[in-house]
Amino acid sequence: MDRSQKESLKENRLHGTVAFPLAAYRIGPIPPGEPVLECHWHAEAEWFYMLEGEVLFQVGTDYFPVRAGEAVYIDGGDIHAGHALGDSPCSYCAVVFDTELLASAAIDAVQERYVVPLRDKSRTFPRHLKPGTDWSDAALGYLSGLIDASERQQTGYEAAAKGLLYLMLHQFASSEQLVSRSDHGGNAQLQIKLERLKAVIGYMQEHFGRPIRIAELAEQIPMSEGQFSRFFKSMTHQTPVEYLNGYRIKKAAELLLQPDAKIAAVAMDVGFDHISYFVKVFRSRMKCTPSEYRKSHMIG
Repeated sequence: MDRSQKESLKENRLHGTVAFPLAAYRIGPIPPGEPVLECHWHAEAEWFYMLEGEVLFQVGTDYFPVRAGEAVYIDGGDIHAGHALGDSPCSYCAVVFDTELLASAAIDAVQERYVVPLRDKSRTFPRHLKPGTDWSDAALGYLSGLIDASERQQTGYEAAAKGLLYLMLHQFASSEQLVSRSDHGGNAQLQIKLERLKAVIGYMQEHFGRPIRIAELAEQIPMSEGQFSRFFKSMTHQTPVEYLNGYRIKKAAELLLQPDAKIAAVAMDVGFDHISYFVKVFRSRMKCTPSEYRKSHMIG
């Protein structure tokens, strides 16, 4: 995978500030059936906290339902996504942070035993937090406090946010819930598959504005067209065309918020040759037509 392909899939933005690399993002409510979180990755770690509804969450090749009151931890560099599940709206909060935030200036016991393994991803937090045990209830409470502090940003909130991350680290360590990376599917063969997936999705996201053939995608790995289609479906639970069209519709939705953008031009810009097919795919993904979407989302 060349650098341009990988960087296309990678989310490129600064989370927080250079001095305090942590930020919380509240998303939703997202109507039933609409895309929740497109497949992507970033160098920072992330806590995904479900506020309302339910999603089918993906980390690497693992898929599992996440319901309101539950949380997911994603190591930096892990490909992840959220897929619509159920017939209710969903809302979530994502806390994205650089694990270097927890590092000490000197090599002390905390740094050596806990922070370095977390930063190097040899040991990591439990992936899926559900309420119902003393340790998970405590950790979810700390996460809720972390989100609240990050959103309010009162004087000294940085100390509170960092302290709550340390309390979560202590809770997992004292409850023997820190896990080795291999327990999260960190074997070499799986990593090869994930790198291949990153390569082909990166290629789609870089070239989505023009027609892309399955054979062209298969060449990126390389595989035969049949092998590639089976590989992609096994890794993402979507066909290559379904993923590509979903990404195109996401980009189209962004362009439709520009008041002067013509619907036909938007369709062409995101890779659709025929406006009728664009409208059909848009309606299937967004549960409304492009013009209806524009009217309901335009301010004023």
